[in-house]
Amino acid sequence: MTDSWRPGPQRPDLSPAEVHVWQAGLDIPVQRLAQYETLLAADERARAARFRFDRHRDQYIAGRGMLRELLGRYLDQSPEAIKFSYSEYDKPFLPQGELQFNLAHSGGLVLYAFCLDEAVGVDVEVERELEDALQISERFFSPAERAVLQSLPQEARIPAFFRCWSRKEAFIKAVGEGLSYPLDAFDVSLAPDEPARLLTVRGSAGEARAWSLYSLALPPGYHGALAVKRRIKALQTWMFTN
Repeated sequence: MTDSWRPGPQRPDLSPAEVHVWQAGLDIPVQRLAQYETLLAADERARAARFRFDRHRDQYIAGRGMLRELLGRYLDQSPEAIKFSYSEYDKPFLPQGELQFNLAHSGGLVLYAFCLDEAVGVDVEVERELEDALQISERFFSPAERAVLQSLPQEARIPAFFRCWSRKEAFIKAVGEGLSYPLDAFDVSLAPDEPARLLTVRGSAGEARAWSLYSLALPPGYHGALAVKRRIKALQTWMFTN
């Protein structure tokens, strides 16, 4: 396992029981942004055009362009030739092949996760002040998670809140059912001194043991997590540079 975020390879070799996570910035030079826009399919360009703010539109184009470029490396295909299908929850996937992927962005940072065969989910959250963190946790966290959050000192609650939120989001993104999957139907670890773990899943005694959950070391102010439905032997973390 690694959290070193080294520059990534041009030809990544992804083996079974291995996950690759790439980190990149979304605010890129105008010339590079224009190049990425040419890679997008018609529906992606149409979606980009619907964003109200230029920065959001540009970040969407950058995020999708980098996704296509990375998928092109794994599949040995031209980025613009890659075709996506979408689940009923608008999650993109490749209609054929064993390569699974997921992406998440927050602020100016985007993460991409890749593995073979099994479901994978990744999430990133920008930490910010929340006066109503405990009230939000009452709505979305499990009773066990709320108890841990409330037991922490005041100064530790906001980091723990976003630590918990990113881990829960990574799991439900891997499950692939969007917010129709109840956030309080499973427990994750969130205490500062506790490793990332999926602790329990309601209705299935053994389900939690089938999953791997990891905290990702990101720049200050960000919290990131990875969930994959398998026990993995290697986690590679790489930087994507434009």
